Amino acid sequence: MRIALIGNQNSGKTTLFNTLTGSNQKIGNWPGVTIEQKVGYIDNGKHEIIDLPGIYSLSPYTLEESISRAFLLQEKIDLIINIIDATQLERSLYLTTQLLELNIDMIICLNMADTFVKKGISIHKELLSQKLNTSIIEISALKKTGIQKLIQCINNKDYLKYKPLKIFNPNIEKTIQYLEDKISEPNKRFLSIKLLESDPIIEHTIDVSSLTKPLEKVYGYDFETIIASGRYAFIEKIKKESFVRIHHGDKLTESLDKLFLNKFLAIPIFGLVMFLIYYLSVGVVGTLTVDFVDGTISRFSSFMFDFLKDLGAHDFSASLVSDGIIAGVGSVLNFVPQLIILFILISALEGSGYMTRIAFFLDRLFKKFGLSGKSLIPFIIGSGCSVPGIMATRTIESQDERRISIMLTPFIPCSAKLPIIALFAGFFFPNNSGFVSFSLYMFSIVVILISALIMKTVFFKGQPSSYITELPNYRVPNFRYVFRDVYERVKEFISRAGTIILLSSVIIWFLSSYSFRLEYGVDVNESMLSYIGRGFAYLFYPMLGDLSWAASVSALQGLVAKEQVVSSLAVIGGLSAEITEGNIILNAPIYQFFTPQSAYAFMVFNLFSAPCFAAIGAMHKELGSRRKTWIAILFQTGLAYGLATLIFQLGTFIGGVL
Repeated sequence: MRIALIGNQNSGKTTLFNTLTGSNQKIGNWPGVTIEQKVGYIDNGKHEIIDLPGIYSLSPYTLEESISRAFLLQEKIDLIINIIDATQLERSLYLTTQLLELNIDMIICLNMADTFVKKGISIHKELLSQKLNTSIIEISALKKTGIQKLIQCINNKDYLKYKPLKIFNPNIEKTIQYLEDKISEPNKRFLSIKLLESDPIIEHTIDVSSLTKPLEKVYGYDFETIIASGRYAFIEKIKKESFVRIHHGDKLTESLDKLFLNKFLAIPIFGLVMFLIYYLSVGVVGTLTVDFVDGTISRFSSFMFDFLKDLGAHDFSASLVSDGIIAGVGSVLNFVPQLIILFILISALEGSGYMTRIAFFLDRLFKKFGLSGKSLIPFIIGSGCSVPGIMATRTIESQDERRISIMLTPFIPCSAKLPIIALFAGFFFPNNSGFVSFSLYMFSIVVILISALIMKTVFFKGQPSSYITELPNYRVPNFRYVFRDVYERVKEFISRAGTIILLSSVIIWFLSSYSFRLEYGVDVNESMLSYIGRGFAYLFYPMLGDLSWAASVSALQGLVAKEQVVSSLAVIGGLSAEITEGNIILNAPIYQFFTPQSAYAFMVFNLFSAPCFAAIGAMHKELGSRRKTWIAILFQTGLAYGLATLIFQLGTFIGGVL
């Protein structure tokens, strides 16, 4: 059996998909978590289930709605599972009334059934099932209650079969029926209603103006409004009959919202929260772990070199393993403890419901800069990795806002940029590394807002769209899902270290160890890489204050992967000096030119310059144009270069005066 899983955003759809299939898809309480179809299998492969993007209707106003609707109309589906947040029945049932117009059997899952009592909700399930001509099962996707009953219902096909549900006034229904008789395609009722609504995607092979105009005159609205009003009238009627709210429940949420959504306190609190996140992950944990991990890797590197030499290995192979592979990959793995803490804290914030609120609150601020609060969602997701963040822009209805968000999402410090920030902040600002890291996060937000304002003023002059979302109740983050989320993010980070970083480290080691005459063991300043880097060193001089080929080629490697910047610095630094103490990378003589000013400028360049190849590929896919992608890359890199140069020059000038 082929099953489509569909529901509103924040309805618990992805949680149910994971529970049914044993998958580990990303879960969040904001729009856009599911931006592409995901496929899994239920009950040992008996049934295929497709998790469609979360939507509010089958009208093609957003890309997600278009994807879901096209799938339901064009693919062969045996059953729809429509998951509903029972605490938001009115909103949820709007989509349900549209799904009931498709000629497909359906089961409705009333999710969060375990919270009905706490939220003061009582639902007459049997009556609701009768009114909708559909089977209804109460579940809790999070607590996994009702899941076996759902699977059993699917296996036994023990659900009500499709039966047309007529919910509009008789004269409307008569018109719909008239059209249904003229249509030979499947899903006649759905197509008939869309024809009457003048849906832009449906092919209008029948002239319906003679049918709609008299009715629009009677009701005083266009037909789309008449249909929408009819749906809400029906929903209101069955809600009154089957739904009782005993009390309005969660007083904790109401109290916390008075604080976190306070017009004077919301932004300072958000700033404090983000400062604590960076202070704990980069400052406290970084201080405790980096020297220890770095020292361990350094000792392991020396041990492997001696071990291989004792086995009779050539200097070439011993150095490749010690100075190339272990130094390159190990320099990136140094920062795993900090990333774990960062991911835990961000994942906990996401699961608590706080991030959804701050996106909602910032909507007003973002609008002043030409964005909607919905643009914040890609920025939050981008703090893990820019690629899914860029893909999450699909939830933004306005094409202008979407393009701006695609170009600006890579500005958020992602996990790959954190090693660069942690390395330089920890070395040059040892007592304020957390604050320096936090300052770069806030700086990125300021740059994003100013860039958006410039883009909106010069290139994209459309009106900003509204951000409509459901605010979930505050809750203690589910430990299991936080653990899974952190595990997946760390696994991806380590996986990159074991693949692309490993390969790049070997290449850098080779270019740093050989001359153009392929002589091994030359001074690193006479290596192939040094001559390649000298050409670029002039470009970086205004922001570094030194013609450093090593820093220049390392910065350029951020195009391959941002982690590679640290890895390259480590390989070159290790080959340039026999003995270093403490932090092995920046203690190397080849990096002695760095000052706090040039270190901060270097971090800023790597933060805002063009992202890695994977993120550039995602930008190209979402922008749909090679020309626009190049414009984005040149804009990002040009802005990064200008900001880094300005910071270094101003910082040096102020430092000289003081």
